[in-house]
Amino acid sequence: MKILGLSFSPRTQGNTEILLDEALSGARQEGAETELYSIAGKDIKPCDGCWGCRKAGECHIKDDMQELYTKMLEADGIIYGTPVYFYNMTGQGKTVIDRTIALGQPGRNLANKVGGVIAVAGSFGLVDAVKDLYFYMITRRMLPASFIAAYAGGKGDVKNLEKCMKATRELGQEMAQIAAKKFEYPAGGTHIAYGTHTR
Repeated sequence: MKILGLSFSPRTQGNTEILLDEALSGARQEGAETELYSIAGKDIKPCDGCWGCRKAGECHIKDDMQELYTKMLEADGIIYGTPVYFYNMTGQGKTVIDRTIALGQPGRNLANKVGGVIAVAGSFGLVDAVKDLYFYMITRRMLPASFIAAYAGGKGDVKNLEKCMKATRELGQEMAQIAAKKFEYPAGGTHIAYGTHTR
């Protein structure tokens, strides 16, 4: 069983990574193999909307997202971590989310993986970041675990939030426990929510 911590922060060793590390330590307590992957310094280009991945099953853009695809597919659970910039997840995080449209093929998707969320903000924006990442996980047919929403302004400030650090370790434990149950969505069905415009 493997739990991947995915940091959407453009910088390393900040509050987002500190909390992801703490969650992964909790997952290890439950016997999980863990890895932290930071998008900081990576070459991940925006989706160009070509829709070629629907036919080819893979994204034609060759950059560091190719490595990340492999890590996401190999994981049994993914904890998405983001600081809040302008009231939502980082632009880098949204770019990763958009590029995972390529992970929508049979045998090459995120279905049945456990998902957790860590969001860190200095002020407003936590709710929108958490909400958007949860909705993303549902449309990917992932299994949502809990979330951490932390207020921290300065680098490293989350270390002083004792209850937050404890809850973050428990998130990691929960991720591993849910993944161990091997729950699967029923075969078939759709992950697209159709609106009233659809006949």
